[in-house]
Amino acid sequence: MQISASMVKELRERTGAGMMECKKALTETGGDMEAAVDLMRKSGQAKADKKADRVAAEGQVMVALSDDAARAAIVEVNCETDFVAKDENFEKFADTVAALVLDKAPADLDALMAQEAGDGNLEQARAALVAKIGENVQVRRFERLEAGDGSLLGFYRHGNRIGVVVELSGGDADLAKDICMHIAASRPVCVDESQVPQSLLDKEREIFSAQAAESGKPPEIVEKMVTGRIKKYLSEITLVGQPFVKDPDKTVGKLLEGAGATVRRFVRYEVGEGIEKKSENFAEEVMAQARGA
Repeated sequence: MQISASMVKELRERTGAGMMECKKALTETGGDMEAAVDLMRKSGQAKADKKADRVAAEGQVMVALSDDAARAAIVEVNCETDFVAKDENFEKFADTVAALVLDKAPADLDALMAQEAGDGNLEQARAALVAKIGENVQVRRFERLEAGDGSLLGFYRHGNRIGVVVELSGGDADLAKDICMHIAASRPVCVDESQVPQSLLDKEREIFSAQAAESGKPPEIVEKMVTGRIKKYLSEITLVGQPFVKDPDKTVGKLLEGAGATVRRFVRYEVGEGIEKKSENFAEEVMAQARGA
């Protein structure tokens, strides 16, 4: 498979490694981007996969909460430009989407878009908005939460791009908001170790083992190194293991323990997560055409 300049560029952005190392890794993996990232991490050429940092779409994350804090809805609505994301008509549409999710509890996106909204359904309202603002608008995803017995829901929006909803057992609304703010800033993967997917742990253990083996130390020392790195990794990706953003001297787990509270679950949305956005670079396009001529 021919390794294109754009593939090398993408791998370089994800790993922070040099162009030659990226091209070599892609060549060895037959152009498989994910396999190339893993290969470079195992060899120590890449410290981490930066794919999660590539936010590539515009729009808003909107949150709606019932008056009794027993129900919440979080939605992501996308558009093409930041200018439209700040438009009053777009924001009103996103607010309507969140309200419908909260009130109607649709089963999926099709059911949501069929809900009544104004003179027609939500899909018709979306089409009318597209015609008005001249950009594509899509409702990408939503989630609706209901608090269980003895728990409450809290939320936090950071601007219009990040939204978090948390279900808290014990504690109060102020603590719930603090936890939401922490999640918005620190991006935990899950609440605690019990929720970490085994496949994710296996993958990281394989990578850490390959890295540790390069040290040339005896197998028992390598195993201790891997165990230590896994422990550190878990503290970084689990909510309860992370240092609390308002007081880094204590973990979120210790904060919750002191308040007699536990987090049952949380949802964090950020605009554009996982969506690739085509970047236009006229100079690069001209150069590529000139080289190919």
